[in-house]
Amino acid sequence: MARHVAFLRAINVGGHVVKMDRLKALFEELGFDAVETFIASGNVIFRSSATGSALERTIERRLLDALGYEVRTFVRTDVEVAEIAAYQPFTAREVEAAWSVSVGLLAEPLGASAVRALMALRSEVDDFHVRGRELWWKCLVGQGESKFSNVAFERAVGAAATFRGVNTVRKLATKYPPGPAKGSK
Repeated sequence: MARHVAFLRAINVGGHVVKMDRLKALFEELGFDAVETFIASGNVIFRSSATGSALERTIERRLLDALGYEVRTFVRTDVEVAEIAAYQPFTAREVEAAWSVSVGLLAEPLGASAVRALMALRSEVDDFHVRGRELWWKCLVGQGESKFSNVAFERAVGAAATFRGVNTVRKLATKYPPGPAKGSK
């Protein structure tokens, strides 16, 4: 069984408050092992032999049934999380000048037209980089001051995503490096 991280959208934002112990219990009800949550923004670590989009859809259906609203789910293995954390799409100088750098997690890689639509959203304060099922957003001002948002992204490219600060992804990769999880069978 592989260790996975589920990055959940719409957890503890926009009035959708879910306690982490409830979220953990919902994942355990799905039969996942070694379930843990990481900060209260919808990051769930677990072990499962299931993989791919079927795993994401299983989690989404359970959360919809239990919570009463759609929770888009983007699952990565611990190996993939480590690769995302290690990847450096911007120079050290660019990162130092930025207010924030975030990683957007996608269900599928963006097609060429979606990448063009995303790049059309570049501005003097926002820049993007796409690699596989992730995109990086470098913002030179507070994200609330930017014209870019998850909603703007989804309207422009027609794909769903959830964003995490690159520091959160790095902390996840450090705490849950590739290999056996605590409590694994």
